[in-house]
Amino acid sequence: MGHDDLDSRVHDRVALDEIALYAEVLSAVATSERPLTLAELDNALGLSASAVC
Repeated sequence: MGHDDLDSRVHDRVALDEIALYAEVLSAVATSERPLTLAELDNALGLSASAVC
């Protein structure tokens, strides 16, 4: 995830990455007319089926 255009005073990349992941989930939920399955959530987060335990 690119953060090159962010204010240089912001330095907590972990927090920024978590916010980006949360935004991806919110976007997926917003476009769905029903609760998301675990597989759909994994997909929204960019997880592959092999990464799921």
